Amino acid sequence: MPEIDENGLKKQIASGELGGLFVVAGQEKYMVKRLARQLMKRAAGEAFPEFNDQAFTDESALDSIGDAAQALPFFSDRKCVSVADFDVETKNSQDLDKLYELWELSPESTTLVFWYPTLDFDAKRSAKWRKFLKQAQEQGTVVFCEHRSQQELLRFLAREVEKAGCVLSRPSGLKLLEYAGQDLTALRNELEKLCSYALGQGETEITGQMIEELVAKSMETTVFLMAKALVGGEYETAYSLLDALFYQREEPIAIVGALGASYLDMYRVRAALESGQTYEAAAQYGDYKGKDFRLRNAQRNGRGVSQQVLRESLHLLLDADLALKGSRLDQRIILDELVAKLLLAARRERV
Repeated sequence: MPEIDENGLKKQIASGELGGLFVVAGQEKYMVKRLARQLMKRAAGEAFPEFNDQAFTDESALDSIGDAAQALPFFSDRKCVSVADFDVETKNSQDLDKLYELWELSPESTTLVFWYPTLDFDAKRSAKWRKFLKQAQEQGTVVFCEHRSQQELLRFLAREVEKAGCVLSRPSGLKLLEYAGQDLTALRNELEKLCSYALGQGETEITGQMIEELVAKSMETTVFLMAKALVGGEYETAYSLLDALFYQREEPIAIVGALGASYLDMYRVRAALESGQTYEAAAQYGDYKGKDFRLRNAQRNGRGVSQQVLRESLHLLLDADLALKGSRLDQRIILDELVAKLLLAARRERV
């Protein structure tokens, strides 16, 4: 069977056509968990769940999974055997051959669900994962839950606040996405907090001021603000944000990685603009689905910054990354030096 989307799986769950194998994976873990659990609950039914709803993990023995799959349901027409975060990279070829044989020989009364609530994988870079997905498509159904686009996320936010009896304007929604990121679980948690606060104040509208005061900025947002300060030559702001990141105990390598992503956004947008295109054209060079605001921000923050400075800054970030991974110097000293060099590069441009 070909790969289907989330709506296709929802239709199958509703129809009860749940025989065979299902693989549910993707970047959007909230939807992976939600759809997989709905699938498992419907496939197992309500009769004798201790026999007809058997759950395994990556650490479980394949023989145990196979025995459960081969066993007939207990006083029911169907049973479900699920495996969470099965990592093919850690399995040898014999184990994988055994797995694919299990898929082929499982009785029609068993619904097999391989789902990925935490593990991510890139099939383009792994022959094992490519074969796993190819075999899964031949034997059953594969569903990928990917990140939503910005418009889809805004609609999601609007539906969630409406359920709680609140209102969220588009500008406030955009600010929430910028601060909290695009993970649906994190967004739902922030919305629950914001709605509770607004209703507690006798209000129904979630304002930008509420978001500013109540929503904790993600590490990526803080680093973005630091990149903005760096290209703008704002010395005190850049170092205070770096202090905040260390106070939050963020990993220095992750800080440099996120800072590099912000500079790369600016570089891509600058290249698009200098070639006569709009900033949106930079989206073709990276994964910006649901993160369109990054390119708009990059256009605004990188205004007046040349490609030469951005290239130099990216080299400085690479040097810092290598130093963090291979030097015995204190990591804070490496980050302080990086900030100083990036500020100096931006200052030379302004001079």
